[in-house]
Amino acid sequence: MIHDTLKGTPERCNYLSYLLRLWRVSGERSVWRASLESPHTGERIGFASLDALFAFLREQTNNNTEEER
Repeated sequence: MIHDTLKGTPERCNYLSYLLRLWRVSGERSVWRASLESPHTGERIGFASLDALFAFLREQTNNNTEEER
């Protein structure tokens, strides 16, 4: 399986781990924000919405699934 690290460098792995942080931003409309942090590198990536977070996670797991075929 190939995993794109937060920096985008492909590496082989069978396991993905991130520290997930979620917080709500209040305003006209309450919005959830998120960040993922690599426990290996400490690198963090932020997401303006839960949809963006889910898209990133789908991309990471789809890359793994496609290679298994």
